[in-house]
Amino acid sequence: MIDAHVHVWDLARRDYDWLAGEDRALHRDFTFADWAAAATPLGIDRAVLVQAAPTAAETEYLLSVAHANTEQVLGVVGWVELTDSDARTQLERFAADPLGVGVRPWLQAIEDPDWILRSDVGEGLDAIEDLGLLYEALALPAHLEPLIRVVEARPGLRVVLDHMAKPDIAHGGLEGWSADLRRLAEAGDVVCKLSGLVSEAGERTSAADLRPYVDVALDAFGPERVMWGSDWPVVSAVVTYAQWHDLARTLTPAAHHEQIFERTAERVYGRDRHAQRGNA
Repeated sequence: MIDAHVHVWDLARRDYDWLAGEDRALHRDFTFADWAAAATPLGIDRAVLVQAAPTAAETEYLLSVAHANTEQVLGVVGWVELTDSDARTQLERFAADPLGVGVRPWLQAIEDPDWILRSDVGEGLDAIEDLGLLYEALALPAHLEPLIRVVEARPGLRVVLDHMAKPDIAHGGLEGWSADLRRLAEAGDVVCKLSGLVSEAGERTSAADLRPYVDVALDAFGPERVMWGSDWPVVSAVVTYAQWHDLARTLTPAAHHEQIFERTAERVYGRDRHAQRGNA
């Protein structure tokens, strides 16, 4: 199985400012070996590493971890400031690494939900598309409308939506999010990650609470465009790795488990991705 959303961090690098507002249990180093210790007993043997700091140093750090664990790391989702004048050069350098698979601007931390529509950001998106990289969207429900416009205007851009766009499960925010998620699924080449839900759910973390949201995502995207991720170690502030894995399997039909827990991530980040990049 593949975990499509794993973080590792080294606090000595001092660029994880967002941790200041998080559970104290997350205020320590988390290594790839720590992840493997949690994942291996469950039969999860591969991972996608995703940046946890909006810095070039973070991207280089993740690539170094990936190259030290090539049998288990499918790829790295890094970070590039898309509005930099040399963004294309940075993206070219990242794409030249066989383990560089995509980049993730932090939409959720940008005050303007229409940031993704800016012309200078568009130049960065052009480069992502030209280089065969993925655009990974760390989005909130407010960003879905702008993302729909981006995807409709760029049919060649491949998008991964993190954490199902973080629906407001804690307050029952289902209807508006559901409508926009379905529109995004219809707009273009978008894959949705079944990840991060318990971190947004407050007290509503039972299967019964989460099922309506997961059902919407599965119906909108189909299992071929849904993949499971742990969001480890962030998830561990709420439940254990094994608990989230088991809950996600409970929330998804057994007939689709192989697709959701392996095949989709393999297609998006693995062999098929390398073939697509070769044709880019």
